[in-house]
Amino acid sequence: MRKKVTVVGAGNVGATTAQRIVDKGYADVVLVDVIEGMPQGKALDMLQSGPVTGSDAYVAGANTYEPTANSDVVVITAGIARKPGMSRDDLLLTNMKIVGDVTRQVAPRSPNAVLIVVSNPLDAMVQHAFKVSGFPKQRVVGMAGILDTARFRTFLAQELKMSVTNIQAHVLGGHGDSMVPLIGSTSAAGVPVSQLISMQRLDEIVKRTQNGGAEIVSLLKTGSAYYAPSAAVEQMVEAILLDRKSVLPCAAYLEGEYGITGLFVGVPVKLGAEGVESVVQVRLTSEEDAALKKSAAAVRELVEIMEKKTR
Repeated sequence: MRKKVTVVGAGNVGATTAQRIVDKGYADVVLVDVIEGMPQGKALDMLQSGPVTGSDAYVAGANTYEPTANSDVVVITAGIARKPGMSRDDLLLTNMKIVGDVTRQVAPRSPNAVLIVVSNPLDAMVQHAFKVSGFPKQRVVGMAGILDTARFRTFLAQELKMSVTNIQAHVLGGHGDSMVPLIGSTSAAGVPVSQLISMQRLDEIVKRTQNGGAEIVSLLKTGSAYYAPSAAVEQMVEAILLDRKSVLPCAAYLEGEYGITGLFVGVPVKLGAEGVESVVQVRLTSEEDAALKKSAAAVRELVEIMEKKTR
């Protein structure tokens, strides 16, 4: 019997995530959205691709949460994008309500599921889902670090004219311009990138990585990235459902690791059937450690705004 995945939000990120999972065939998918007909239409379209891709996975669309019951993984992509004139706090509080409402619907129906939060601002949203769900920390995780790392690896591979598979890297911290690419432990085919690329050029690549989402938004004019984000989510879902024990950078709840307590921050974790099975502690340089603490402080500011709102 195939595993079951619920994807909440049938927009670009959610629908493409569902498609990637269905194409691989290891899980059935329920795609949920408030817009009548949209998740059903997209699900039917995906289902009819099965004979071409060779996948027997089933996908169904829904406007209610009853079909999501007993899911093994629930992916939350629901939320609004930041609009012109909207402050960061406006986005935070609007998506806090959306993510909270979704979590209250899915958690009781799938009490043993792993929650993967994708909605922005990511680190704050996964913190809120954790609080609302009442799930243990290992079964609530945020997708951001894989995406940020993929962007970093892409830019490095382009610079070195090398396969992306030869680039080993981690990007830690919050999902925003305070993220921390770890130059000290980044390598290309086993060679430290600092030996292959000048520090000035590496700084430029780091800045482009930190602004990776904004660069795509500026090109698209309307909308934001979804091909790479959905690929990152699918990698997490596969690691959990197939118990791969993959070490991936994800937003995980820290209780002293990296000197951070009581906060979801992007760090390398071992992802398997139990969710976040352990936090992998990478040795940081003093500069990287300071940058990670600064990034965590920015996340904590958002969490404190949410806490004030819910008091």
